[in-house]
Parts: sequence; C-alpha cells; structure tokens
Amino acid sequence: MPWGDPLPDGSILTMDAYWSIGPHDWGIEVSPLAGGPAMGSTGAGVVPGWLVALDVDGTLTGPGRPDVPPETAGAVRSARASGHEIVVATGRSLVGALPIANAFGPTGWVVASNGAITARLDAQAPGGYVLVDASTLNVAPVVRMGLALAPELRVAVEDTGWGYLVNRQFADGQLNGRQRTVDGTVELWERPAPRVVLSGSGIVDKLLKPLHDLGVTAHSDGPDWIDVTPAGLSKASALEQVRNRLGVSQERTVAVGDGVNDIEAFHWAARAVAMGQASEEVRAAADETTGSVDEQGVIAVLQSLPNPRLSAQAPAAG
Repeated sequence: MPWGDPLPDGSILTMDAYWSIGPHDWGIEVSPLAGGPAMGSTGAGVVPGWLVALDVDGTLTGPGRPDVPPETAGAVRSARASGHEIVVATGRSLVGALPIANAFGPTGWVVASNGAITARLDAQAPGGYVLVDASTLNVAPVVRMGLALAPELRVAVEDTGWGYLVNRQFADGQLNGRQRTVDGTVELWERPAPRVVLSGSGIVDKLLKPLHDLGVTAHSDGPDWIDVTPAGLSKASALEQVRNRLGVSQERTVAVGDGVNDIEAFHWAARAVAMGQASEEVRAAADETTGSVDEQGVIAVLQSLPNPRLSAQAPAAG
C-alpha cells in the first residue's frame, strides 16, 4: 500500500496500521496503550484518588494562552500531590498542550487533538513525552471536499509534535506550533494525520453536514472554524483508555470544561463540571457549574475532591 493511502475499508488508520504502511521519521518514542503495567498506579494497579480530566482553553487558562495562572497551577499540583491523577484533555495539538501539562510537573497524561492523540509526560524521553496512542484519518477526501465547496478555505493538517502543514498561513495564535505552507494541495494529504483544521467565512453551514456524511468527526468552534478528527473519537474515548490503563474506577472520574467538545467527556465522567462562562448547551450537559475561567473556577472543583491519602490514614469508626 503506498504511503498515505487510505485503508481499503475506509476505517480509522491506527498508529500500528500507520507505521505498517511505510518508513517514518517522526523521531517520537511510542508506547502501546494496551498491555503492560498500569503507569502511575499503586498496589494492584489502582490509583488511590480520582481521574480528573481538565480542558485547557476556557478552563485552565484563557483561550490561546501558553501559560496557566499561578493559583490554578498550584491547585492542580496540590491535587496531584494528594493522589489524584490529572489528565489534560484538550482540543489543542500536542505542541500546544505540552506547555500547559508541564506546568504541573514532569509526569502526567495528555489527551490532545480532541482525543486523537494520547501522550505520557516523561522527562527522560525525547521532547519530554512518550506518544502512547495516535489515531489518524485519510486527509485527501476532507481537503478535496472542503475546497470544492469553499474554494477560499484555509486548511491546516496537523503534524504531531511539530505543527501544521497549511495551504495558506493562519493568523498568529490560531494554531499551536509552527506552520509550513505547501505548494499545491497534494502534499497536504500525502500522510494520514490526527486532525485537519478548516477555516473560512461561514464554513460551518457549508461543510459540517457533508463532513459528517464522510464519516469523520467534525467539531465547530464558531461559524468559521471546524476541527476534523477520525470517526468515533472524542476526548471521552481517549480518557476511557487512560482510565483503564491507570485502573481508576468509573465512579471516580471528573471532567471539567467549557466547550461543545467537552460534552462527550461530561457524559463519560461520573462528575461533570462546566465552567461558568460555558454556553447553555454545555452547562446543560454537566452535573454542576463552577466559576468562570476569569474567576479560576477550576480551583474550587479541585479543592472539593476528597484527599485520598488523608482518607486512607483516617482511623476506622467504632
């Protein structure tokens, strides 16, 4: 099978299938998600605290910011120190998610690109992380259809750990990582990718339904922006794999977010918390609402978690 061609049945191209197609030069260490001991676990593979999934933009920090307010970062570190497992779960690419995750320490988990990428922080690994799982899609049908229906479309194809290949430059701050403009469209779809970004005036009305008809996952962020990822993927699907890996019970899961792309994670979590500035649709999907991102509402959620280490040390009643 030539490099970059879709699978014969049109299914999601997993990392194993991706690498079976031909040589690669990513220079990224990869660790299979299934099998092997549970990372970050204790005892019989059970984390003593909760798995806490935290969105980035609009939850941990302001949209597009590369840092986290010190008070919020301190609250996350305190929750981790008490025994909770923190997972940064974001629509950002891995390049954009890593500075946020690293603010909480040299270890931990990251779900990026709306669930297409899962990584484990590891200070000893190249780049400071191990790529645990990556799902990709065939880019060509998405780009061809998008440009046919919206010729002025800006297209960005994610290159994990580096940035994006683009047909035209995006404005500063719109994408995480570097951009490389390619000549012609063929180079955009030479390789499968975890995500394709489509941007243009009013494209949601033109492209969202046709994209769903293609069988891919498509999330809109306003009327002019669509994130396209492989079918069947979401933050929730990736978080469930991490949960199984760590051995955390489903009853001890929390998700905090503010966007439409957090709704599946809200349905997955035992406790779902929307940020105060979230839309009515997002707040309706949550179990509760905390303060806004400007109020650093995520701190109250983290402080409300029971301290598993203190609980374990408490004497039995009677």
